[in-house]
Amino acid sequence: MRIVHVITRLIVGGAQENTILTCEALHRAGREVTLIAGPTHGPEGSLVARAAAGGYRYIECPPLLRQIAPLNDWQASADLRKLFRDLRPDVVHTHSSKAGILGRRAARATGCSCIVHTIHGMSFNRTQSPMVRWAFRAAERSCAAMTHHFIAVSDAMVRQAVAAGLAPRERFTTIYSGMETERFDPAQYDRGAVRRGWNVASDEVVVGVVARLFRNKGYEVLIPAMVAALRGNPGLRFVWIGDGAQRDDYESQLRRLGIRERVTLTGLVRPEEIPGLLAGVDLLAHASAWEGLPRAVVQALLMERPVISFDVDGAPEVVRPGETGLLAPLGDTQKLAEAILQLAGDPEGRRRMGRAGRALCLPRFDHRRVGAEIDALYQRLRGG
Repeated sequence: MRIVHVITRLIVGGAQENTILTCEALHRAGREVTLIAGPTHGPEGSLVARAAAGGYRYIECPPLLRQIAPLNDWQASADLRKLFRDLRPDVVHTHSSKAGILGRRAARATGCSCIVHTIHGMSFNRTQSPMVRWAFRAAERSCAAMTHHFIAVSDAMVRQAVAAGLAPRERFTTIYSGMETERFDPAQYDRGAVRRGWNVASDEVVVGVVARLFRNKGYEVLIPAMVAALRGNPGLRFVWIGDGAQRDDYESQLRRLGIRERVTLTGLVRPEEIPGLLAGVDLLAHASAWEGLPRAVVQALLMERPVISFDVDGAPEVVRPGETGLLAPLGDTQKLAEAILQLAGDPEGRRRMGRAGRALCLPRFDHRRVGAEIDALYQRLRGG
């Protein structure tokens, strides 16, 4: 079986990590795999080196850019059509909004008999203006007509896509994102050493945040919630794991609010470093306003760290109130602060929820199981 995956860029991010793990699993299963991506650059980091070393074919498509650029988009479409004619894929599997739109159109134009698209998060969503949301929804509905099947990373994405009229329910399958669960084992890491590196005492409560320092990742709500939480518990410490284009803006806000010394910023880290850093925190706060199912949330639960998240999209499928963490209404700064204070003051509850979170996520998100499910889906769609 010849399989081509197409994604807009290979930054350090959930959709990208999931796509690479899928390509690796399919390659191990003996499939002929090609991954096509646009150029990758920026402060978020790059997964290109891992893709290039994966044993399967990796091709960069230079005009496939994230932003809308008509001339580049026309050239990217032409390049994809040529690549598909040369590669003659049995399956074209697209990811992300731009690659999903251009890739599916090119696959249809070159006669591919099996076109699959993964919804990692809805391309039209609550963070956009009404006009932008309308435009993306129209584009997605147009491409849905040429999509044989959809994979969604959460049941919530299936419900939203069906409600938006993309396709009937039977053309969707939920397959949770693959993760290298073997790395996310609390017993493998020295919690004390990690905290000493942050100059954090053993009895201090550390609230972790794993997200790009970028708009729509929740910092606009998280920062005032941190201020409110520190009023209730001045001993709290926060660790932000990641980097991004808005780092300077957010650091300026922290200094202006007088809480910069309570926050450690790790900067850009490699994906394989995340488990060790999560070993040093006591809980995770995730304030993103839009994601299919936040990867950082699952990773924290795998490391037996309870999670506080907004009650949106796929988060409630793993953040179960009182069982694996706490949920707050979307954008509610006060409720987010209250949840942080509640878990910070309940060490036994944190341990109990962390253990329950690991038990819930360990079988669901194993990359080997996810790869096998996707391979089986391809075979079913192709009739054998």
